[in-house]
Formats: sequence, C-alpha cells, structure tokens
Amino acid sequence: MNRGGGSPGAAGCLVCANCRKVLRTDKRVRVSQPLTRGPSAFIPEKEVTQADTAERTNLLVEEYSTSGRLDNVSQVMGLHAQYLESFLRGQFLMLRMDGPLPLPHRHYIAIMAAARHRCSYLINMHVDEFLKTGGSAEWLNGLAYVPQRLRNLNEINKLLAHRPWLITKEHIQELVRTGENNWSLPELVHAVVLLAHYHALASFVLGSGINPESEPSQPTVANGLHLLSLSSFCVCDLANDNSIENTSLTADSFGIVDSLSELEVLMQTMKRLQDGREEEQVSPEEMNSRFDKETKDSLFVVSGDSLQAFPLSDFEDDPILTADVSRYIEDPGFGYEDFARRGEEHLPTFRAQDYTWENHGFSLVNRLYSDIGHLLDDKFRMVCSLTHEDVDTSTLHRALFNYVHCMFGIRYDDYDYGEVNQLLERSLKVYVKTVACYPERTTKRMYDSYWRQFRHAEKVQVNLLLMEARMQAELLYALRAITRHLT
Repeated sequence: MNRGGGSPGAAGCLVCANCRKVLRTDKRVRVSQPLTRGPSAFIPEKEVTQADTAERTNLLVEEYSTSGRLDNVSQVMGLHAQYLESFLRGQFLMLRMDGPLPLPHRHYIAIMAAARHRCSYLINMHVDEFLKTGGSAEWLNGLAYVPQRLRNLNEINKLLAHRPWLITKEHIQELVRTGENNWSLPELVHAVVLLAHYHALASFVLGSGINPESEPSQPTVANGLHLLSLSSFCVCDLANDNSIENTSLTADSFGIVDSLSELEVLMQTMKRLQDGREEEQVSPEEMNSRFDKETKDSLFVVSGDSLQAFPLSDFEDDPILTADVSRYIEDPGFGYEDFARRGEEHLPTFRAQDYTWENHGFSLVNRLYSDIGHLLDDKFRMVCSLTHEDVDTSTLHRALFNYVHCMFGIRYDDYDYGEVNQLLERSLKVYVKTVACYPERTTKRMYDSYWRQFRHAEKVQVNLLLMEARMQAELLYALRAITRHLT
C-alpha cells in the first residue's frame, strides 16, 4: 500500500491513497513522506531507546501507565526519567484514582481537549481508553451524542486552549448554576485540570514529533511491554517536515551563530546574566517597559516581516479537518490570538504576584480535588530542576517559562524580560511560540532550526518546560476565575 501517497483529485489537491483524505498542494504541502521509525519523527530512534534510560522508563510505565503499555510519549519523556515519574504519577491520579469524575468522562474530556489542536495521537489513545472504561460507543459519533453537561464544557475548553485570558467568573457561574446539567466545583476543577493537561500534552506530542503507535498488523514488544496499537492514523496526518516546504529557507534565515560556538555562547550568556544581576539596578518603570517590549515583539515572531523564517501566510489555510477530529469540537476556526494585539479592547495583564500558583492556585486545587495539587506542584518543580550536565540552567529555564507566560499575558514584576532576548535566539522563539500557541503547525524544520549543537535530550527538556509553562498558565486563569466566583 502506498502509505501517504496521493492520487490526483480536485484542482490543487491530492487524495491520500491510504485514508482518502483530501490534501492541498497549492500550499506546497508534501504528501508522500515516509514514516520514520521509532517513537519520534524528529529524534533518531537510537537516542530515545538508550539502554541507560530504557530500563527505568519500563519500570515507571509498569507502575503508573493507564494503558499498561509502553507508548511513544513515555519513551521520549524517558530521556528525563525523574520528570517522567512525576508526569505519570499525576496523570495516573487524573485518569485512574478516586476523583470527582467518572472514568469514561475523564477520557472523553481528554479527547475534547486534544481535538482543539487536532492531535490525533491523543484522540485515538483516549478513544481506546474511553471504551475500555465502559464509555458509550455512541458518544464517539461526536459531541451531538454526549450529555448536554459535557457539551457545556465546550466554551471553557476553547478559551483555555487558545485565549485563556478571556475566562471570567461568569463562565464558571454558567457551569455551576443550579440545574440538571450543572457541575459541582470539585467536578469542574477535575475537568479544568484534565483540559489544561491535555492541551499542554498536545504541545509536547506535536512539538516532539511523536510518531503514531505501531499498527495491529505489526505488533511490537519492548522488554515485555506491549506497545500501544492504534489503527486510525495515516502518515499524511503528520505535521512534521511534511507541512511546509520552503526551499529558500536556510540556517541563515534564523541568524543562528556558528554551531561550533553555539553551546559555548549560551553558557557564557547565562553566566554573565547570573553574575550581573546584583550589579545592575533596574527601575520598576524600566522592568515594565521591557515586558511591554517583549510582548509587542512576540507579535512578530512567526508572522512578522522581520522574521521571514516561518511567515504566518504559510499557515493561512489550516489543514482540512478529518471527521475523527471535527466531531469533537465546535467553532474550529477559533484559535490563538496574540495577547498584545488588543486594539480598543484593553485586556489587563495578569500580574503573577496577584494570583500565584504557590499561594493561591495550589491550595484551591487541593481543597476541591484532593492530592492533585501536590502532584502538579511536584511536576512544576521537577521540570525546572532539570539540568544540563550539572550546569546551572535556571536562568535559561526561567526565560523559557516566562516567555510562554508572556505570550499568554502573564507578567512577573521581579523578572527582567531583557534576559529573554539575550537567551532565546530567533529560531528558538519561533519554535517556542508555535509549540505553545498552535502546536499543530510545528514542523521538523522548526525543531531542527535551533540549538543544532545540542543533544536531543536538551531539546526534549525544552518541550517539557513549554508543556508545564503552558499548563500552569491555563490553570492560573481558570483557578483565578473560580476564586472570583467564590468571593
């Protein structure tokens, strides 16, 4: 069978010979790229399945996996086994342990969340889990077939995924108001945690080029664990390197320094910033100005004339939605919009000091959904503690974390946003914004364009940081709205 190949269809289109989906060619979309081997289309298989990480990964999956199988996400995250343990423990509690929501509902909410980013990998995984936990097969026909109560999550799912700053206490009140379709606050917190988790996980899956799992006709066993088998994928669905073909794009387009000095330059910059903090006294006004500048500069990342690398015009026509995805979402055209592009509608910046995870979000979550706060907190702390060969990378971690929050309108008064431009070169900013804001557009070209001298484990670490930063941003907005509803 010609996997992913196409036959001529309507003008400007091809029809996939495997899944019969219509594929555009007028946007220079490749449709006949062979599926790469291994857990990731971006990372060589041998780097993911290293002997020194595989054994620990297998043990963690045996203990905490909800499916009982070794999936590709776990294999890639296994490059950072300490983090993987925190991730799997948290996910296991959300999906399997005692909680406000029935098990099938949890997996259906995961499907709804993944569909916002057209993440077929996660959708198909949780369709399988939904049925295994007793979910009604009729619900898989689409949102029109689910109880109204679940459908009522559509609005908050849409806003959390793309513009969380728009969530207000009125959205919460609408869901918890008295009536047969109302949500209790513990149930709603559970649902919000699941939505944020799977939006962020979609960023990791698509940003890391996670490959579809093995097909049933090709069963695979790794160290006694059966790899997850899902059959609804086609190679033409992969974003990877297939999405954009721009022959004029070269490394020079990104302004990347010579790869021989790239690592050294970054290390020197981190050390200089760490050493210079005590010497430089920056006024609150200047700190505010630097945040505003970074927020406005982010408008031009990906889409602006000054960054021709991946212009937004290449993405103007989104991929045609498959029925397997579109049935689970409403308002598919609603997507991320730059926070700074406000026009006359002024949206106040979320000052992190006014509502923090540590002082506000953590206690609210733990009060309404027992124990999840501790596991989420452990995950947030763990991802920030990951190091590069015992080098203090906290400065870089904070720049990545705060840059994601900046694009979602969250500002830290005590952070100098001038550090972002010094630590994150242009191609990395393009990649970060794409993965955090519209991960379905991520390509292998974007992944390859930054940190060319670094190991893939370091790039996976970046994706873990982006995932957790995004999840925390969504939770802060949702939990603040719940707090306002309560007060």
